[in-house]
Amino acid sequence: MIAARDRQEDGSDRPQERLFRHGAEVLSDAELLALLLRTGAAGERALDAAAALLRSRGGLPGLARSVAPELLRARGIGPAKAASLLAAFELSRRIAGRRLREGTAFRDPSDVFAHFHPQLRDAPQERFAIVLLDGRHRVLREEVISLGTLTASLVHPREVFRPALRACAAGLILVHNHPSGDPTPSAEDREVTERLAAAGELLGVSVLDHVIVAERGYCSLREQGLLTGRRT
Repeated sequence: MIAARDRQEDGSDRPQERLFRHGAEVLSDAELLALLLRTGAAGERALDAAAALLRSRGGLPGLARSVAPELLRARGIGPAKAASLLAAFELSRRIAGRRLREGTAFRDPSDVFAHFHPQLRDAPQERFAIVLLDGRHRVLREEVISLGTLTASLVHPREVFRPALRACAAGLILVHNHPSGDPTPSAEDREVTERLAAAGELLGVSVLDHVIVAERGYCSLREQGLLTGRRT
């Protein structure tokens, strides 16, 4: 009886049994998601609920970009399941993104992209962050400054350089994402960069680069010749 209950209606092992027998890598997206959901709506298997959720959100990439209100509108998804999904995706981003650790030296924009891409590629809105560096270009820490479309009013020099001065940083890197997937800098991106670089010169904290992260790659404004000035 127990063995029979451990099998799906089509005779194959349930996701949990397949995971323990063969490893998580053999499971489909729907099977892995079913393990997080545990149950479906009334009278519905977790696997069916997972498959329906993936279809409604455009697969894993769309599901990873979902915010709480969107998940809560899905059939059979309550606060506990929505929280589990959001936590699982955030943990995966943090694991994938821990490449630019405190004390490591910044070498080029690809380091910034490798670190932030897992965190920002699925973000539904723009996030503006800074990486603080010491005089030898070693990472002190990172901070998120603002959420929302990048504008001069939203990203004020006061908010950017306050943590830099507190940390006695010698330089910093500006980072933000383009949810559109295209890393090409906009006129607003260039304006904000120039304004912050000028403020940094006055304060003695060099803006070393502004890296725009997107699904299809990144753009370094310094490499593009759009950010000039001294480097510490």
